[in-house]
Amino acid sequence: MAPSLLGGFTKSLAMTVLSEIGDKTFFAAAILAMRHPRKLVLAGCLTALIVMTALSASLGWVAPNLISRKWTHHLTTLLFFLFGIWSLWEGFKEDGYRDSEELAEVEAELDAAFKSNKGESKNKFKANDDMKKQQRPFLMQFFSPIFLKAFSITFFGEWGDKSQIATIGLAADENPFGVVLGGIIAQALCTTAAVLGGKSLASQISEKMVELSSGVLFLLFGIMSLLSGPEGEL
Repeated sequence: MAPSLLGGFTKSLAMTVLSEIGDKTFFAAAILAMRHPRKLVLAGCLTALIVMTALSASLGWVAPNLISRKWTHHLTTLLFFLFGIWSLWEGFKEDGYRDSEELAEVEAELDAAFKSNKGESKNKFKANDDMKKQQRPFLMQFFSPIFLKAFSITFFGEWGDKSQIATIGLAADENPFGVVLGGIIAQALCTTAAVLGGKSLASQISEKMVELSSGVLFLLFGIMSLLSGPEGEL
């Protein structure tokens, strides 16, 4: 039986929300939105996450054509169990200060980049830049340095992340279109919350609960994958 669209959608939606909420790219989007126009930050971050989700799902879709479906299913099941144990371990060893420390670390990195690009040129050309922005076509604003900055920080921050690898494995075992759709909706929800909620929302998120919830979810996916078998039948 072919993997269902609904199964891929629901698994991707739940996994992405728990993987993305409160991570470094979430914090980065929240901090960038405090310093730059929200629409540009949201567009840059969300575009990067959509591209990353599509690339990851594409890799997962291609995998069964390179390796037998039986082996991709077993590898995906193993990944779910490994990520589940990893997330639970990180959640249980949480000391309650990681949230603020990670937020401070991301803020410090962005501060350094912000100050290096600030300089005297910012004040000198501010009036000209504002005039150019007003004259610039609406769509062209989304290819501004702010958009590119938000895109690059998010894209490279997600590259090789646990959520990206999990998306590849999920797309190899589930309907890739469902995985992409669920992932994009989840990314949109998380990124919009980060941009609109700002730093205060990010600082109130319990990393411990997120990690524990992620661990339980990954283990649940692993058990479901183990019981269903390569053909997707329980």
